[in-house]
Amino acid sequence: MELHIPVYNPITFSGSMRNATHLIVSLLLAISIISCSSEAQQSGSSNLTLERIFSSSDFSSDRFGPARWLDDGSGYTTVEGSESAEGGQDIVRYVPETGEREIMIAASSLIPTGSDQPLSIDDYSWSPDGNKAIIFTNSKKVWRDNTRGDYWILDRTTNGLQQIGKFAPPSTLMFAKISPDGSRAAYVTGNNIYVENISNGSITQLTFDGSKTIINGTTDWVNEEEFSLRDAFRWSPDSKKIAYWQLDAEGIGEFLMINYTDSLYSYVIPVQYPKVGTTNSAIRIGVVSATGGKTTWVQDDDDPRNHYLPRMDWANNSDELIIQHMNRLQNTNEVRKANASSGQTRTVMVDRDDAWLETMDDLIWTEDGQQFTWISEQDGWKHAYLVDRNSGEMTRITDGDYDVMSVVRIDMEGGWLYFMGSFEDAAQRYLYRISLQGGSAERLTPEDFSGWNSYQVSTDAKWAIHSHSSFHKPNTVRLISLPDHNVANTLLDNANLNATLDALALGEASFFKVEIEPDVALDGWMIKPSHFDEGKRYPVLFFVYGEPWNQTVVDRFGGDQMLWHHMIAEEGYLVISIDNRGTPAPRGRAWRKSIYGNIGTLASQDQAAALTKISDWSFVDASRIGIWGWSGGGSMTLNMMFRYPDLYHVGMSVAPVPDQRLYDTIYQERFMGLPQENVEGFQQGSPITHALGLKGDLLIVHGTGDDNVHYQGTERLINKLIENNLPFQMMAYPNRSHSINEGEGTSRHLRELLTSFLYEHLEAGGR
Repeated sequence: MELHIPVYNPITFSGSMRNATHLIVSLLLAISIISCSSEAQQSGSSNLTLERIFSSSDFSSDRFGPARWLDDGSGYTTVEGSESAEGGQDIVRYVPETGEREIMIAASSLIPTGSDQPLSIDDYSWSPDGNKAIIFTNSKKVWRDNTRGDYWILDRTTNGLQQIGKFAPPSTLMFAKISPDGSRAAYVTGNNIYVENISNGSITQLTFDGSKTIINGTTDWVNEEEFSLRDAFRWSPDSKKIAYWQLDAEGIGEFLMINYTDSLYSYVIPVQYPKVGTTNSAIRIGVVSATGGKTTWVQDDDDPRNHYLPRMDWANNSDELIIQHMNRLQNTNEVRKANASSGQTRTVMVDRDDAWLETMDDLIWTEDGQQFTWISEQDGWKHAYLVDRNSGEMTRITDGDYDVMSVVRIDMEGGWLYFMGSFEDAAQRYLYRISLQGGSAERLTPEDFSGWNSYQVSTDAKWAIHSHSSFHKPNTVRLISLPDHNVANTLLDNANLNATLDALALGEASFFKVEIEPDVALDGWMIKPSHFDEGKRYPVLFFVYGEPWNQTVVDRFGGDQMLWHHMIAEEGYLVISIDNRGTPAPRGRAWRKSIYGNIGTLASQDQAAALTKISDWSFVDASRIGIWGWSGGGSMTLNMMFRYPDLYHVGMSVAPVPDQRLYDTIYQERFMGLPQENVEGFQQGSPITHALGLKGDLLIVHGTGDDNVHYQGTERLINKLIENNLPFQMMAYPNRSHSINEGEGTSRHLRELLTSFLYEHLEAGGR
């Protein structure tokens, strides 16, 4: 166990009892930490160190995939290391019924002319007939994901390999897709859309106005971040047309980040970033012939800067589009059909909520194209519906006090809907199926796979690639048959990682509920040190998030962060996490939407109420309470330190949003409304409003290159604390983004910082 002993200021004896007492307390504290570390070493967990967790490959997980089910139902493909080409990768097909393995594309086929190395496969996709594969390689990160790179096409009938978009600079093509008929590929570069003939290499430019502010076929920062809308064009099923989004970012405020370190003179990095209440990009959808020509724009009678078009696709034919049209408050989602030739639209159905709505990623067409699935909370739970494409009539499939978290597959032949949910434990996920005619849902995931599950179900719903993990068990992947869930093959077992974890003497981790008021019980987990003594009282470090974006209390393998929490526990701490109301758990609409307009306020009350209950546990030392979190959890950490200074004594806030008025339109307005209409909510929900309440030891950490949660907010908070002579510590990571992981040694350094601060300011060990 790495040992961090607090460094104290020298004390000069002057006959003062106060100084003598200070010295004795300091020595006792140092002895206590050394003693606690000795206990941890004796427990057998001394091998769990920051160096091993963050600077070695000891706890690296094996990988599987990416895997794709073939449209013709003949099996699935995946990427495997090649035995014939060193360092290369083969794309192989497996037949589920027999286990037959076929190399569909050998690494040796992916060696470009003039090179002796095969292409590295960052991703791949197939043409519908399976004869052509498009290979994504040499990719580069754009904000969150690697969405720019080079694309190559391999024709399996000729074994010919060709690069598309060669006229563009390296690593600048985006979202290349082969047309359904396999003859052409479309892609985006320079904010314009191009189509390339695969057989002769001729290129047709479809849009010509792409610029810094006119964005075709992809989107701006805020739509990418909050709607995950990046790939913004779609081939028509008949391969004759392309539908695409266009954004006009003129007038969006530019946030200027400054790079001080990478050149002799600093330079500015501008980001088009609409902060709450400010101007959004104008957004519209158009249809253009794949051979070029004039775009037909979908007609819309609303202000294009005050609505969103988060989802669009062809409506199971080549004549109509299906579009989700959301108002700026995101509490109304109109499903519209648009005629691809005229641009005329008709509203099919409308979903509304008094709080907010999520975008619908579970719109799946029935085989005959006459209905599509929809998930709505209109009766208080997320339930699945079938919607008639013409009348908009909604027929509910699922019914009961449970949530359909996502639709996995529709099996029209068998008459089944497959979906993910968890009827009894909000921290877990399982596969269910229900008849399309309604009735009782049947859980298909066996008890043996308690924890977190996900599935890629084949097109005929007879097979699935099943991934499973739990709090202490890393991911495993199996090929299973459906609906019996029999395991046909283990595709990834993470045997080495499991063996490494089994060699650690980790403390007990358990899930619990804490009732903070009648009929309101919050989910939580707790990690104890392996040398836990029921007769002693221990300090607590809370790990918090608490916003509607995510849960922390999940029965899923937590990787490096889970191991770090165990390392902390071994020093003599309890590590606890609580999901307050408003987190996106499968606990019904009222649970999730209760925080509308009050982000930061109700959640803080719930967290404090949970701590009050937990403080009554016989082994908890309520005089030693710490809390830490990242992003929304960083904001929550500040709220708890400022609002409840007598309860929380040490806080570590990473990349927080101290002032909600500085965050983006789509996220913050979704949960808070417009700042002009909810002035009190924005003010009271922002930690900076309550900063004068600080009493404990606070560490603030932020990356100066954070394009998501701007360093600006932390600097404003720093000014507030300085103005009121409130002590704190802070660390700025130059040019690091929201993940603070760029640059060699960064992740290790950050965890060293957090660990040292905790050990210095929150005394470890049981008393």
